[in-house]
Amino acid sequence: MLTLGDAVPVIAAEAPGRILGERIAVALAVGGAQKRGDDVEVPLGDAAGLAPEVGKPQIDVQLEQLDARRSLGHWLKVAGGSDGAQWQIRSRGMAQTRIGPARVPSRETPEEAVSLLLERGYTACEIDFEGKFWMDYPWAERFGELARENDIALSVHAPIAGFMGHLERGKKYNMATGMLDHSAGVAVACGAEVVVFHPGFLLEREREAALESVADQLGSVRERLEGKGRAVPFGVEVMGRVRDLGSLDDVLWIAERVEWVRPVIDFAHMHATSDGAYVEVGIFAEALTRADAVLEDGAPFHIHFSDIAYANRNETKHLPYGEGTLRAEPLAEALARFDRPATVISESPDEESHQAIRSILLGSRV
Repeated sequence: MLTLGDAVPVIAAEAPGRILGERIAVALAVGGAQKRGDDVEVPLGDAAGLAPEVGKPQIDVQLEQLDARRSLGHWLKVAGGSDGAQWQIRSRGMAQTRIGPARVPSRETPEEAVSLLLERGYTACEIDFEGKFWMDYPWAERFGELARENDIALSVHAPIAGFMGHLERGKKYNMATGMLDHSAGVAVACGAEVVVFHPGFLLEREREAALESVADQLGSVRERLEGKGRAVPFGVEVMGRVRDLGSLDDVLWIAERVEWVRPVIDFAHMHATSDGAYVEVGIFAEALTRADAVLEDGAPFHIHFSDIAYANRNETKHLPYGEGTLRAEPLAEALARFDRPATVISESPDEESHQAIRSILLGSRV
């Protein structure tokens, strides 16, 4: 068991999925006096097994020190205008669609981050922990306070290595559990709606056996979270590799059997694994209908969206909007068929693409 105060072990690994072909750092916060007791076993010597589909990645291990008391800096100065909050959320009956980026736009201060979100017309934001935990609890609490004041919905994306369905409940399982635990702690601190995580891997098992393992291990995670007051909703994301765990069917199977887990529909991933089939309103609406059937009343659709490049029905990278074949208009039309609210998170690589998607989704509502 590591106890390093504010120090955060950072485990760099090549991981499949969201950041293909790039090295990422997976940082795991451990116990400090102000960290609310996040004691986690960290298997530094066994990090290569975290992403089993990568083959034999090279692993770098380093320590990163988090500043536990970042300056709160300046106060928000948000002017009204034609792009103001009065039309950031497009309503249709009782339902609303929120739109935001997959990354917090500034890590300097919560005030600056929220100011940028408002300036750019966003009403949602996903806190990006895929690579590492970079936000401490005071930062999260202030960020959440400002987000609530300005009607911005938050979600958290857990580290890529925080998946369930391990073959054994050993070091890798303990590390993944710790990552999900800490992600939930930040979610509670900032008032996030959901913690998004990846479903894991087949690991040479039959699909049903792998899914049963995911559901079973999620049950153990829930017990741990309930004991800490961190029992927030989790969202399992549809993945972008056709032969992997994480198809829409897999995600709905998990969400149906684990009541506190919601489906996270990633249309870019589904476009890739279907060899570019998501071009008509009907197929978008079909996916939303299936998700609608397993979501509890009032819970929003949680959607990831961006243009996407793919090969052999596997995603390769997220594209600037318009460079691929996935378009936002069918999604806008499909969402209009439902009374359920929606949060759409743009995973595009640039601000121009975020704005293009936002404009289409908002402009299609009356």
